[in-house]
Amino acid sequence: MSSQEIEVVVVGGGQAGLAMSGHLSAQGVSHVVIERDRIAERWRSARWDSLVANGPAWHDRFPELEFDLDPDSFAPKEQVADYFVRYAAHIGAPVRTGVEVTSVRRHDGRPGFLVETTDGTWDARFVVAATGPFQRPVIPAVVPEDAGIHQLHSMSYRNPGQLPDGAVLVVGAGSSGVQIADELRRSGREVVLAVGPHDRPPRSYRQRDFCWWLGVLGKWEITTPRAGAEHVTIAVSGADGGRTVDFRELAASGITLVGRAGAFAGGAMRFEPGLAESIAHGDANYLAMLNEADEYVARNGLDLPEEPEAHVFGPDPDCVTDPILEIDFAEAGITSIVWATGYAADYGWLQVDAFDEDGRPDHRRGISSEPGVYFLGLPWLSRRGSSFIWGVWHDAKFIADQIGIQRDYLAHDAAREILATKVA
Repeated sequence: MSSQEIEVVVVGGGQAGLAMSGHLSAQGVSHVVIERDRIAERWRSARWDSLVANGPAWHDRFPELEFDLDPDSFAPKEQVADYFVRYAAHIGAPVRTGVEVTSVRRHDGRPGFLVETTDGTWDARFVVAATGPFQRPVIPAVVPEDAGIHQLHSMSYRNPGQLPDGAVLVVGAGSSGVQIADELRRSGREVVLAVGPHDRPPRSYRQRDFCWWLGVLGKWEITTPRAGAEHVTIAVSGADGGRTVDFRELAASGITLVGRAGAFAGGAMRFEPGLAESIAHGDANYLAMLNEADEYVARNGLDLPEEPEAHVFGPDPDCVTDPILEIDFAEAGITSIVWATGYAADYGWLQVDAFDEDGRPDHRRGISSEPGVYFLGLPWLSRRGSSFIWGVWHDAKFIADQIGIQRDYLAHDAAREILATKVA
């Protein structure tokens, strides 16, 4: 196998890796982007068929390239993947697809890293881990495999026809869980949706998308989540042209809401109390944003139509006021569970001192505790917007600048060595 030298190896050819490539190219830094599948593969094969982007096309993009669709629409997943392929061609990104990085180790006694792949090795001065947060799907060990229930993670869900006949329990009420539950209900399935703590922003308000409101209100730039909200899901959707997620409406459509999934025994699952509190928390988050938006409009004298009806909720459904705490799967006809329960990181290939005692990336704005290694594409890497398409672009710019600074120091050392040799 081949062995090559390069300044930067970028691991991952999704939105983070391509943003990194764009900025490195602009600074004239030699690099390679290594992707084990195709460019933006997760958008194609690790999402359900009807998925669309959660932000409108005018917002969820790189500054250098627009989507080929209505700016206010929400791009279907295939168009998102095609967008990144088009961007890679636009910048001439040096992407090696179908190649997997198997290990990254620091050189002994000299700068840089040995990057081993399934297609040879690279001697790199810097390494950027741009594999993102969606690496290993997490399914809680609650329902045993021999329980006779078809179980899959939202990453593997494609469409209702994929599941056996019968009712479906969807666990998780973030963007994925809500959209999958609604699609299953529309297909004629009986659906139970397990709901935990969540934030529930308005999809739009006073003729502006919530992405716009987060921008003008400065919320994209918040650097850390509020206390206790590190893992709170966001219930927002671009499906059906974009509409605000309303759990009361979901219940009225026929979806049964329950609290967080608990223990499973004897063919029945228990659900934690607290469903009403979770709904109320989401309502409070929603109303707080409306109130801030109203204050912003008044303060700036904007001519945006009032929307008083957005502040009014319908009555709580019976499943909220009289919560169901246990469901016998056989009696309810539940044959499948879709676990929309998130992901865990998998950095087994990155064999350097860049992690804390819990195995999480140890970094400050993507600069890791291992000199020369950088992380990109993680939630809250530098701000709230870090894991969004436009946000990762700005984080990549910062990391490219940091690499440039380190290159300058190395060039200074090299120049001093050359001068010393000439003097001698």
